[in-house]
Amino acid sequence: MSKMIGSGPVVGNPIDPRRQFLYGLGASVGSIALTSLLAAEDSPRVAAAASGSPLQARPGHLPATAKNVIFLMMEGGPSHLDTFDPKPELDRVHMQEFVRQGKQKSAMESGQRYYVKSPFKFTKAGECGADMAENWQHLASVADELCFFRGCQVDSVNHPTAMYQLNCGNRFGGDPAIGAWMTYGLGSVNQDLPGFVVFPEISYPQGGAANWSNGYLPASFQGTPLRPVGSPILDLSPPLGVSRERQRKNLDLIAKLNAEHAALHPQHTELQARTDSYELAFRMQMQVPEVLDLSREDARTLDRYGVNQPATDAFGRKCLLARKLVEKGVRFVQLYNGTWDSHDFIERAHGNLVRGVDRPIAALIQDLKERGLLDSTLVVWCGEFGRTPDNGIRGGTAYGRDHNPHAMTMWMAGGGCKAGHTIGATDELGMTAVEEVRHIRDFHVTLLRLLGLDDNKLTYYHAGRFKQLSQFGGKPIDALLA
Repeated sequence: MSKMIGSGPVVGNPIDPRRQFLYGLGASVGSIALTSLLAAEDSPRVAAAASGSPLQARPGHLPATAKNVIFLMMEGGPSHLDTFDPKPELDRVHMQEFVRQGKQKSAMESGQRYYVKSPFKFTKAGECGADMAENWQHLASVADELCFFRGCQVDSVNHPTAMYQLNCGNRFGGDPAIGAWMTYGLGSVNQDLPGFVVFPEISYPQGGAANWSNGYLPASFQGTPLRPVGSPILDLSPPLGVSRERQRKNLDLIAKLNAEHAALHPQHTELQARTDSYELAFRMQMQVPEVLDLSREDARTLDRYGVNQPATDAFGRKCLLARKLVEKGVRFVQLYNGTWDSHDFIERAHGNLVRGVDRPIAALIQDLKERGLLDSTLVVWCGEFGRTPDNGIRGGTAYGRDHNPHAMTMWMAGGGCKAGHTIGATDELGMTAVEEVRHIRDFHVTLLRLLGLDDNKLTYYHAGRFKQLSQFGGKPIDALLA
């Protein structure tokens, strides 16, 4: 029997007849914990945790087409109508009063809300003829690598709850992030680097660090944020006069004391996670400086990503570092950019934002492909929701858009997605998805499937039930799979 006590990861059918019998012996906390223990008995994830190596690499449930993920998070909700989903009908109804379908106009809506056309012209990019606003000048060059999805919907119009749902599957926070689920399921190839790395903006996104939390999973699976300015990791180098031998002796003493304490409280994973983080930090001192040092990159590479160029330097550095990290075996890297919350002046706001990410993203995809990494690296681009076709100001030029959970565009590249295709569609005004309409949980399940993980088997016992990323199950979007 496993030595783990309390909640634990579960793979496969969690309860067979023997387990059901034991579960039926009583509803006490002890009996439920015992059931969880038995359910996880032969899990490779339990074995990893029990061995003290929670991030050791392990197989998934299914054949995988992707090994790593680079998740480009455009916080604030980019407008699909002004990026990748053109609506000529909006040109015809521009500045006409907006009427919500099936509803009487409210006093607030009457005389104040208007349809707004896109300030951007659109073009057909690549051999696949992908729709792109013409200011995506560099991304157009890799259009045939992209798989656009226009059918996704979410539940919330508020930034924090929508961010939580996109990142963690739950609108109310407290659940593990996608990167935590991924490293819990697959571990990480490189034991000297975190398995889940995050590059936030200087100001954290709506909802804060809970967007890359481990939630109820063991603390070892939480995301590691790297600072966008200055040293990515504070105090990475030891103080002057402190040798690695002295550090090693200190860590051995701390580990010994922590092990004695942990033996008295085996159900608490935080102490072991802290010990693991000390050991990881010790190992990172040897690898991280090299990985994060862009001064060793040649001038052509830096120019390609837009590094040292005012508009693109910040996101260019993130994209280049993301490529270097997945090349070193990091499983999940999330890059934040924002905010795309353009309630007014959308031409200026989205124009500047696109200018900042267009060149770096195109360089990332090209670089991954040239290095033979695109086939095994899934690149995802999305925000937490889309925008509405209305919210203009009559007689002015400060046109903007409201939040829209019913229609959004996201795209993927590499990792086994259906390159050169556009899947799903929205109505003629872009207000709601009408083809291949899927909830965000189905998109989550699809991402896991590409990684060889089955959402129904990747579960964790917490608060009296077995939990999963999709919350209550979902279906893969087969149309997105190559």
